[in-house]
Amino acid sequence: MRWPRRLASALMVVVLLVGPPLLLVRLVGWPAMGGPRVAIWGWIRDPLTEQNLILMVVGLAWALWAFVAYTVTVRTAVRLWAGVRWLRRLPLPTPWQATATGMAGAAALTIATPTTLTSGPEHPATTVGAGDIHGRDDVDQAANSDGVVVAGGWLPRAVADQVGVAVGLLWLRRRLAYRPRRASEDADDLAPLPATVAAIQAATTVRPDSPPPQPSEAVVGVLPPGFPAGGVGLSGPGALAAARGLLVTVLLAALRQDSARLVITRRAAQVLLGPEAPFLRPGSGLWIADTVPHATTLVSAAPPATPSFPGGRSVLILDGPPPDTLVTEVATVVVLADWPQATTWHVAADGHTQALDTMASGPRVCVLDPVAAADLLTVTGHLHPPVRDARPQPIPHARIPRQPGPHPDGGEVGRRLRAQVLGEPMLLCDGTPLPLRRTAARQALVFLAAHADGVDSHVMAEALWPGLPAHRLTGRLYTTLSELRTAVRAATDLPLIDRTGDRYRLHPDHVDVDLWHLRAAAAHAASALTDPATAWRAVIDAYTGDLAAGHTWPWLDAYRETARRQVLDAYTALADTEADPRRALTHLQDGIRVDPYNADLHQRAVNILAGLGEHTAAADLTERYKRGLIAAGLNPDHVLQIALLHGRTT
Repeated sequence: MRWPRRLASALMVVVLLVGPPLLLVRLVGWPAMGGPRVAIWGWIRDPLTEQNLILMVVGLAWALWAFVAYTVTVRTAVRLWAGVRWLRRLPLPTPWQATATGMAGAAALTIATPTTLTSGPEHPATTVGAGDIHGRDDVDQAANSDGVVVAGGWLPRAVADQVGVAVGLLWLRRRLAYRPRRASEDADDLAPLPATVAAIQAATTVRPDSPPPQPSEAVVGVLPPGFPAGGVGLSGPGALAAARGLLVTVLLAALRQDSARLVITRRAAQVLLGPEAPFLRPGSGLWIADTVPHATTLVSAAPPATPSFPGGRSVLILDGPPPDTLVTEVATVVVLADWPQATTWHVAADGHTQALDTMASGPRVCVLDPVAAADLLTVTGHLHPPVRDARPQPIPHARIPRQPGPHPDGGEVGRRLRAQVLGEPMLLCDGTPLPLRRTAARQALVFLAAHADGVDSHVMAEALWPGLPAHRLTGRLYTTLSELRTAVRAATDLPLIDRTGDRYRLHPDHVDVDLWHLRAAAAHAASALTDPATAWRAVIDAYTGDLAAGHTWPWLDAYRETARRQVLDAYTALADTEADPRRALTHLQDGIRVDPYNADLHQRAVNILAGLGEHTAAADLTERYKRGLIAAGLNPDHVLQIALLHGRTT
């Protein structure tokens, strides 16, 4: 409802501009300029006459009106100029885009039946209806078909999509390297991802578990369209930010294609990343050179063409111009200064480029500040965390709230509420699902279930809508929680959410949560002294599926992985207690079905098969595991290397 306020403001401005002149002209008349010297002399001789006082008041009134008119004129001119600049940069749709947009709009207005979206065999289909479409307020970031705006800069859409792929690969590597029943050794890799990554995930529609792009794409395709193949010098206020964006872009590509290779000098890294530069980790497509000559030597020493490096082309980021002997046919050079021997781009703060020699506009490139670049380099695995953050806090295992029980009279207190978050999330009352029209309400239900002890409202809002400005979060959170309360109020008078000050939680006396039962069973099994096998089977029975299966909220992965590890521990514990190797193998195979990427479970199963003399079955299991890793975008040859990076061997 902004337009009533804007209309009232416009009317007030009109009254201030038109009202005073009309009133002054009607009461006093137009200002007269005749005889100024006589008027001044008369005022000096007798300043307090009635006529002089009236003239002073009228003059002050005209001066005040002139000041108001000047202020309004300047503000209007500034806004008009800003609108003109915006229109100049507005990308107009092509005829094909306009046709597609019109067809999509017509379809959206005419289709009345729900649409079923299938997300793959491991994720159940989700039915999306009109209520769900209008309720998708949890994906409302500053993103469009061209790029994504984050607090630390701007990313082209293709680069932002690759961030989602990198996050998926990161969690797959963590799943691969986890060793069941050694949670204390692996707790550090459950730390939440940086805020910049969460904001990009929320702004894009790429699923973290979606297959990566084809690895046959050359490095030239990684660079922005119109990027000079030989190289470019960077200047202007966005020069360093553009170099950081290029650094991240190439290293994101290196995760999915061996042809992506970047060499950066140590001083250039320090200029770009500041104090974070000493923690920059070479490997996976990144080489760090001591000097510019050293960087050119690394490029010159590279073979012209290898199976893992087609074309031999590298990307160099240098703090100074390279020597003339560098063959630019095998390297794309980026210099953090003017480069007279090549094209120099003037980069604006928002990433727009312009060639200084021809004054022609170039492409808009990715721009990142040091914090955003460090966040993304952490995801790609190229940045060691600083010493102060070397041991991030693991996700705490909250105490298990008391679950709703029978009334002393023998009956239930009201109707029974149940939050089912393992598998497809839903809220039930006496076994009947309650409708949740907004996807944000379903996400809030899972978030509160994951935080059994409660969570502050600002922490919850920032997790559910990362990247949005703070002034938009409070209203969204209240609307979402109101949706949950309304859904429950239609079925029972039991309160779903308990609020203490600014802290929210699911009411432990009225809501039964399956995730809490899983945590309680895992805690009991870990400390059971008698009949541990029964305790571990209770953990397996309590695990009915992945936490919020089919959903990809940025905050969810760590909590989902924690629950998955609890059931993997249970299968491994049962296998360890079995005297019969074939029964132990059955438990391990069940664990592999829960997590087909875990290397430790596969190694245990292969060892048992080898001990039983079933070498063909062991080889088949190993081959299927390698094919699964390749299909997920992981290199099976790096399995041992990944485990060593985590400080252990598989």
